[in-house]
Amino acid sequence: MTAERWTRDVRQRLGLGRLLPLGGPLDGAWLAETAAREFLGRACADLPGVLLGGVRIGLADPADTAEPVVPAPPSALPPGPLRLTAEFSATAAEPLPAAADRLRAALSAAATEGLGLAVTQVDLRVVALLDEDPRGAEPESADGTRPAAEPAGDGGAWAAGGDDTGGGAAWAAGGGDAGTDEARAAAAALAVPGVARLTSSLGGLGRPVALVERGHDGTAALPRLHARVEIAVHAGHRPVDVARAVRTAVTQSLPERPTVAVLVTAVD
Repeated sequence: MTAERWTRDVRQRLGLGRLLPLGGPLDGAWLAETAAREFLGRACADLPGVLLGGVRIGLADPADTAEPVVPAPPSALPPGPLRLTAEFSATAAEPLPAAADRLRAALSAAATEGLGLAVTQVDLRVVALLDEDPRGAEPESADGTRPAAEPAGDGGAWAAGGDDTGGGAAWAAGGGDAGTDEARAAAAALAVPGVARLTSSLGGLGRPVALVERGHDGTAALPRLHARVEIAVHAGHRPVDVARAVRTAVTQSLPERPTVAVLVTAVD
């Protein structure tokens, strides 16, 4: 099995889904598709007369992408315009095109303004007509079954000190040494407003910060040290903005001034 196939299989087993680019190529941030789906589901839960079903997000045009400014997490999609596709059910209280327009507007606003995803297309498909308003009901799939909860895929967490500022880092879950570069980077990330906790879906060995030495690529004179940081974001904060702040904080926390990529695995 190739390394790429192994990484893809592990990512799928952890339940992260696709790793979606947050912002643009200069932002160096990605969002787990599962986190995006959960956020969008909450954003559309109170829309009258419609019930959101399955949601998928991918590149709108695989040829229309850019090279990220930092190395991406394994198997992450490159920055570029995104297409959101979703299924939904609706009542007969209004014409279906009108219901679709309301849902499309809500999904687009939540994805772009709420998360920071560069969603440029929203494609919808009606899968069922409902007899009554579905508000308060659990979403159903096209075959009428209710989906099982998806695993969070955190694999361990480092919690902030209890307030929204993320202060009071605890490097305890993995027994890490507070004097290491990884611990300093983790503490810097936790101190950023909006960071709920650190997660470790891809970090390896249950750690939320992965530091790797980069070889010379023959192009720009970039720092050789690169950090990948995994975080969960408080729902009241925009993930792309939090990720940008985490990149700056982690870079400044280490004397090598590493490049930093941020992966948001949950929006709490």
